[in-house]
Amino acid sequence: QVQLVESGGGEVQAGGSLRLSCVASGVTYSHHCMGWFRQAPGKERERIGTIDRIGTPTIANSMKDRVTISRDSAENTLYLSMASLKPEDTAVYFCAAGQQLSSGGCYMNYWGQGIQVNVSS
Repeated sequence: QVQLVESGGGEVQAGGSLRLSCVASGVTYSHHCMGWFRQAPGKERERIGTIDRIGTPTIANSMKDRVTISRDSAENTLYLSMASLKPEDTAVYFCAAGQQLSSGGCYMNYWGQGIQVNVSS
């Protein structure tokens, strides 16, 4: 029933920017916190950031100056904008939806299949 589908990935040149989208079916974004994650080959999954049910984003400190996460609840769409791309940003990027925790965190219940982003120098 629940599907999250990422789009917008592909080949990007270093120094450029990208915008990824995640469209959901079977889940209403306004009832969930959401997030973007990535995983590079041979490395652990990394949290890029989350956005809560009222639209407030929280970005990893290492990326706060170049990453924006937003959502369009009416369209059930989540967005990731990343600027100043580096080869180290090459990874599979995942969107996810989950439960807002009382602590302020977000426990992810649903995951997209991921989309490849390749940043070339």
